Amino acid sequence: MSADRLFRPLAAAQHSVLIEFEGQSMNVPGDVSLAAALLASGIRHTRESAVSGRPAAPYCLMGVCFECLVQVDGQANVQSCLVPVRAGMRVRRQRGAVNLAQEEGTDE
Repeated sequence: MSADRLFRPLAAAQHSVLIEFEGQSMNVPGDVSLAAALLASGIRHTRESAVSGRPAAPYCLMGVCFECLVQVDGQANVQSCLVPVRAGMRVRRQRGAVNLAQEEGTDE
């Protein structure tokens, strides 16, 4: 069963904000979570599994499932369903596990 029919906008956004997703500028709905803004803008997956590499997308939209993990402004493991979208965000898909020592700039 395709999930495309499950995700549709319910109402027009009051305003939009400009973010960067995977290096591309995007106008997304404002006043919603980052996950909701990405889904509303046609992004169908936000991370790839560390085990199998399979794509995953926001699922529960309330911070329980961790399927919506992204990197925001260089910070990994951000639950996009819990973060309000804001202008200027630089968002990347999270691909696999993140080496936290390298992320923090250490050589461990």
